Amino acid sequence: MADKENFPKILKLEKRFPCYNAVHKMGANEGDDVVLVNPSEIIPFMKRVPKGKLITITQICQKIARKHNVKGCCSLTTGIFIMTIANAVEEMNEGGKDLRIPYWRSLKADGELNEKYPGGALMQRRLLTKEGFAVVKKGKKYFVRNFQDNLAR
Repeated sequence: MADKENFPKILKLEKRFPCYNAVHKMGANEGDDVVLVNPSEIIPFMKRVPKGKLITITQICQKIARKHNVKGCCSLTTGIFIMTIANAVEEMNEGGKDLRIPYWRSLKADGELNEKYPGGALMQRRLLTKEGFAVVKKGKKYFVRNFQDNLAR
């Protein structure tokens, strides 16, 4: 979870970037400045989500982009760091340290649960239903019903 040297890094968005489609959906176009961030910039957004509220990777990326005064934020690296943070929280908590980062309240862009979290989507489902969220299964995936109504601002 350590920050990388020379990051955050501002780049011009190119169609060849693996995150191009997702960043483009958020409003950035080819040639626009986008930011690649460190985990330390993501943690505060995840940490501040109160019980009863949710946040999506899209919201996190939009907030980070505004912070850096650019059009977008690489959702691929942000997603990897979100998953890394979740796993680090569980590892540290098992070791007796309480990091108090409610990672399970962070969802994919469309309200989907994250199968790469500790315990997979089923554990995230348990944690979210314990907090009163309705989770539905669509095919093999799980989603928070009406997640938009509970997004943190």
